[in-house]
Amino acid sequence: MLTFTDETSEGETTDGWEEEEEEEVEPEIGDGGDGGGIVLQNVPWGEQVLSIAREVLLQFGGDMELFSFKTTPRGYGCPSMEEIERYNLEYKKKLDEMGALGEIPHNLAIEVSSPGAERLLKVPDDLDRFKDMPMRVSYVEDVETQCLEKDGVFMLESIKKESANCVWKLANVRENRDPLGKGRPLSRKQKDWRLKLPFEMFRRVTLYLEY
Repeated sequence: MLTFTDETSEGETTDGWEEEEEEEVEPEIGDGGDGGGIVLQNVPWGEQVLSIAREVLLQFGGDMELFSFKTTPRGYGCPSMEEIERYNLEYKKKLDEMGALGEIPHNLAIEVSSPGAERLLKVPDDLDRFKDMPMRVSYVEDVETQCLEKDGVFMLESIKKESANCVWKLANVRENRDPLGKGRPLSRKQKDWRLKLPFEMFRRVTLYLEY
């Protein structure tokens, strides 16, 4: 995940690594954060820094891809990430070269990170990738009426992109087990339970984290 900011404000500059608290908001698909996607927010240098990010990615032979990319005209804190340090250094080098030419602001702060475990999963693109992991699925049973949203912890059994639906089964996690069962696995009835959902009925899908 890449987040950029132009840290020049009314003639003042910072050293590029100023911490700033952000208001917590629920992620949404395509928000440029944990919901993925590209959000440039109309900054004049947005397309240029995005182009540089994609250029640097080509050096990694397809092993890495942009999950999210966001630019913002206000200050933003940005800790480094060891697992993608080489990418971070190479990207910063390219940005500095462009900044020295005056084509983009010379003091952009960079936040480079991998998508968190609580990221929103894209339906259907991400489902097959995480099919061996339990997922928390929020859905409605009827898109035509204002019915209540439901959720559960499921495992993906099958997905049919041509008919735009998938089939889920209950995940064998503590939340789905009988609290009086003292660690017993799912019952036969629970193991046989299935839920078929069209893609349009999904409201939110995330990886399930059991603490």
